[in-house]
Amino acid sequence: MTQHEYFELPPLMSARGTVRLPGSKSISNRVLLLAALSEGETVVRDLLKSDDTDRMLGALTTLGIGVESLGDNAYRITGCAGDFPNKDAKLFLGNAGTAFRPLTAALALSGGSYELSGVARMHERPIGDLVDALRQLGADIKYLGNEGFPPLQISPAKLAGDTAQVRGDVSSQFLTGLLMALPLLDRTVKVEVVGELISKPYIEITLAMMARFGVTVQRDGWRSFTVAAGSRYVSPQEVFVEGDASSASYFLAAGAIGGGPVRVEGVGQDSVQGDVCFAEELQKMGARITIGPNWMEAAGPADGQLKAIDLDCNHIPDAAMTLAVAALFATGTTTLRNIASWRVKETDRIAAMATELRKVGAMVEEGADYIRITPAVQLKHAAIDTYDDHRMAMCFSLVSFGTGVRINDPKCVAKTFPDYFTEFAKVTQTVPVIAIDGPSASGKGTVAQRVADALGMHYLDSGALYRLLGLAAQRHGVALDDESGLAALAGRVDIRFEKGETWLDGEMVGDELRTEEAGSAASKVASLPQVRVALLDKQRAFRQGPGLVADGRDMASVVFPDAALKIFLTASAEARAERRYKQLIEKGMGANIAALLQDIQARDERDMQRSVAPLQQAQGASLLDTTPLNIEQAVEEVLTRYRAIC
Repeated sequence: MTQHEYFELPPLMSARGTVRLPGSKSISNRVLLLAALSEGETVVRDLLKSDDTDRMLGALTTLGIGVESLGDNAYRITGCAGDFPNKDAKLFLGNAGTAFRPLTAALALSGGSYELSGVARMHERPIGDLVDALRQLGADIKYLGNEGFPPLQISPAKLAGDTAQVRGDVSSQFLTGLLMALPLLDRTVKVEVVGELISKPYIEITLAMMARFGVTVQRDGWRSFTVAAGSRYVSPQEVFVEGDASSASYFLAAGAIGGGPVRVEGVGQDSVQGDVCFAEELQKMGARITIGPNWMEAAGPADGQLKAIDLDCNHIPDAAMTLAVAALFATGTTTLRNIASWRVKETDRIAAMATELRKVGAMVEEGADYIRITPAVQLKHAAIDTYDDHRMAMCFSLVSFGTGVRINDPKCVAKTFPDYFTEFAKVTQTVPVIAIDGPSASGKGTVAQRVADALGMHYLDSGALYRLLGLAAQRHGVALDDESGLAALAGRVDIRFEKGETWLDGEMVGDELRTEEAGSAASKVASLPQVRVALLDKQRAFRQGPGLVADGRDMASVVFPDAALKIFLTASAEARAERRYKQLIEKGMGANIAALLQDIQARDERDMQRSVAPLQQAQGASLLDTTPLNIEQAVEEVLTRYRAIC
């Protein structure tokens, strides 16, 4: 993938439907490692297919564990009863923290020589607290780079000691890795948690999965955990992986923001995952939530408006990211607290979230362990950087309920949810666009305006955009051949079409746009590629609910290729010349029909031959020949075609 890859999400009108969730990443990698450490064979079903699980499966294979794909996201794992067959291996684990941390602990207590490394970001994620705890039990671990961070070299050691201390305020994965590895020892070991334990629900998942494989952990609240001597993992023969509760948050939020209802299947009131509590927090914002044994459903507030919350998010660290974006659609200022763990995830999520929320217009305050979000009156289109972090990409897809948004590096979702954008599209409905194009004097502008009025939609006259830019260039002293200067100006000017009136930088513009000088300027600026690119975002910003009718040359092909209806409206050159003749005569202007016909034919030829946005029927556009029709009949035909597909 190159840094230039991106995915454009158009503005969305609503959300409704049902999504079947992929398996939980947290449960998937825990189950795989526990199955590998068990005695006997385990069939793991509904396993998440993702980068993280691929890293774990690859590592287990390298370590000599039997891994057999059964198809349909099911695997047969042949356990080693705590004794990895391969005692010397190098493991590359990408950016998979749910693989790196538990494998570090298991391999450190298994008596082999192993080198563990990952991508650059993994080498920036702290692991010193886990290493310190393992060293207290006699493990021999060396840092191959910066102290306290991967990569690591693990060597055989004489293991001793019955107590280990581990910090609880950096990452719950340290305690998870340690607990899962302790049954490899032949004695009772107690783990004491130093400081407040964050992400407690993830430890609940760990304890539940260990119990599923026959090891019960004794606990003193959240202060200490004890694994008794003689504890051994035994295969339960078959395990089904729950759907991913963190991934459920995006669809539940979509239902709350987009009206809903949206139902997610795979998690519910019987789930062992703490992130199912996200639904309760979304309910505090006003969403209507319904929960069943294995499903959850969200719909928008009864009054249609989400409300800001002030929340301690220790119990839902990953899903809380979704609340940060949902805050863009809530009245008031939302504060999310106790999220220090965000800083040591796939990226520094507090900093990344603050940066990207500001791009779309929000006011954001960030602290060491909190973020405070005040939404913008009107969200702005932006290109969202995702920092190779799957949750950044999925969270910011929700911005599309307020404006179109570009997601850079969208394939990063492969870490946990490779099909996310496909599933998101299935339950969301875009703001509809009717794109109308055609040759000069075909009546497309008049028809488009009247169709917009009939449907109560917004209207975009793209030709007027270029006239307005030409006018703005004259006012700002920008030469019409200064391509970069015009492109920069295109990004700054404020253009609006309201109730049949045209506004440029807050000033109503009328007859100035209809002059030959304005037409000539528009023709010049429209031929400049940089200018057309610069106007893309401005044109797309007109796409707002309940819909848009866009009139212009590349509306159906470049600006709105996903338009619900594409019309190529035309008429014979003779009919167009006659219509133009009548218009000029009605305005008291002199005209020669033969000259008009010649001018129209010449312009058609120029438009078809131009290198930038040539006149042509867009792919998927339906032809509407209005030669035998009047304006009212042409408008009714467009309306009939639109209603037939809606």
